[in-house]
Amino acid sequence: MDSELRTKVRVAACAAGMAALGVAMGASLDSPRKLALYGIGCAALLVAAWRQLARLRERDMVLPPEVVALTVDQQALIDSALALEARLEFAPIALYRIEQNGGAEPVVAPMNANARRLVAPGRATDPGALYQQLRALNVDSRKLVAFQTERGNERALAAVSTLALRGVSTRLVALMPVESELEAEAFNAWQQLVHVLTHEIMNSLTPVASLSHTARELVDDLRGHAPPDAIRDLGIALDAIGRRADSLVAFVASYRSLSNLPEPRPELVRIADLFARVSVLMAPGWEQRGGSVSFAVEPATLELVADPGQLEQALINLLKNAQDATANVARPEAQVSARLARGGRLRIEVGDNGEGVPDELVQRMFTPFFTTKKQGKGIGLAMVRHLVHANGGTVRYARPVGAGARFVITF
Repeated sequence: MDSELRTKVRVAACAAGMAALGVAMGASLDSPRKLALYGIGCAALLVAAWRQLARLRERDMVLPPEVVALTVDQQALIDSALALEARLEFAPIALYRIEQNGGAEPVVAPMNANARRLVAPGRATDPGALYQQLRALNVDSRKLVAFQTERGNERALAAVSTLALRGVSTRLVALMPVESELEAEAFNAWQQLVHVLTHEIMNSLTPVASLSHTARELVDDLRGHAPPDAIRDLGIALDAIGRRADSLVAFVASYRSLSNLPEPRPELVRIADLFARVSVLMAPGWEQRGGSVSFAVEPATLELVADPGQLEQALINLLKNAQDATANVARPEAQVSARLARGGRLRIEVGDNGEGVPDELVQRMFTPFFTTKKQGKGIGLAMVRHLVHANGGTVRYARPVGAGARFVITF
């Protein structure tokens, strides 16, 4: 078998492999992990096919241009390679190539549109830090990587594969954004846990509270028939039990709201009108403290399809959170703004000039029951996330440019 025939056989094998992986990708859209691995395989085969086709073109170029002509099989292979290249270009994963650069640091290069978009202005705030994480990934591994974007912290599942082309070692990395999916699954798990716990606790607390009140009435009937000291001590103990039981019933009932929120009733909402209603409710409280809260919409005609009541509640919770964060600020300020972001998405920001959020607490701040306040219950931000997700949006904490805190809601 001559070298030209061997090259054609290799190209045909690559094309067959790419076709098989293309079919597998189409059947694995609901599995981000498989999709990422199939994408890496397709990228590797595509690179190999192009290398082999380049060899064929080099042989053809020694002939006069009028003699050069592709056979039907060669043209079919080229068409298949171009079609697969188009599929990879618009695949729902970000593909990167990492190649050794002599003795220098390996070079990371994006291979498709999603990869280029991820490191473009407005997404990853520090592409260099993201590239450094990709370089540190082990071969044939899968790992969650985190990076900061304009919308806040993002996480993506990274799958790594390696291949050697013409003696050059190349690593292929596929990134599948999973932040929204992880948030949704985590909150669903919390909802189920809250539902079970509140149900069981309420079943135990309700009879305790009832029995304590009944026992207190019996103690009153015993007055004059038992030692006064014993009656007094028993009455104090039963009062304490009753108060604590009633308090716990109210406490658990507040958490039950997390698992019993009504389904959203979406309708067309004019953002300027929404902000006006929230301003009427919240602005007086800020002014009484010597501060202010401002609202801005650009353009003024911005609209959104969502449940207006639930969206109002989410903004109110964020502004109440900002009130607590600015409790020690002489002139507390909060800003609420709405605008169209890149890609035509609606972006709502809520910021304040408070103390901000320590880095070590960012990952936990939306977790139900977690709070740093002495009298807090830990459901305010968890409720915000649930309300926003139920209406098709996402909410993230984004590091502010200056002092304070900044939350970004995106639809």
